[in-house]
Amino acid sequence: MKGETALVTGGGSGIGLAIAAAMVEAGARVVITGRRETVLREAVCRLGTAASWYVHDVTDIGSSERLLGDIEEAVGEVTVLVNNAGVHLKKPAMDTGIEEFRVVLETHVGGAFALSRLAARRMIGKRHGSILFIASMASLFGIPNVVAYSAAKTAHLGLVRALAVELGPYGVRVNAIAPGWIETSMSRQALAGDPQRSQKVLSRTPLGCFGQPRDVGLAAVYLSSPAASFISGVVLPVDGGVSIGF
Repeated sequence: MKGETALVTGGGSGIGLAIAAAMVEAGARVVITGRRETVLREAVCRLGTAASWYVHDVTDIGSSERLLGDIEEAVGEVTVLVNNAGVHLKKPAMDTGIEEFRVVLETHVGGAFALSRLAARRMIGKRHGSILFIASMASLFGIPNVVAYSAAKTAHLGLVRALAVELGPYGVRVNAIAPGWIETSMSRQALAGDPQRSQKVLSRTPLGCFGQPRDVGLAAVYLSSPAASFISGVVLPVDGGVSIGF
């Protein structure tokens, strides 16, 4: 990925940080964003001199243009965008309030689309670019107690298909990764106090274990690199076989 400038939202921890690390390792210049300055500073210390950070909330749509302009001035035009920022809500559907539902969709869908639209305009001009959405197993099948998250992550698949068709003629590829159960603080929160659910996850995972954040990072590098130059509009499960298991 030498010569690429990648923007990874929610890149300070978990899967986002692993994606940023894999892209740095592959030769890209990487910018990570998030809402917590301390987390971002610590992450960049780990990533090294090829990485930089900006505090940014993807739901603050009015600031997205300024963010991209600042990155262009300091690092270079963004050629790879990874829409990873998100929030999680674990609640039964009947207990999920409309405002809670809206916040989840606003982050995963509204914020990601707004940033993708602005980045795509720049990529179209260069006739080169890659946009990635970090989807979920909740994009592929029903999971209880995460109705807002499921709706948001399923919407990513529609965004991928529509954007891939519209942007493809301009040399811009759009894909998604659907991580399975990966060992992160978010997944631990989702499985907290529910040993039966953890066992159910493992029992239906053909590889019989949880994935690691780096597994997703390496898949993101692949989809953003010349190795995937003829791949667009796909959703790649990185799930140990969960999505095809029985």
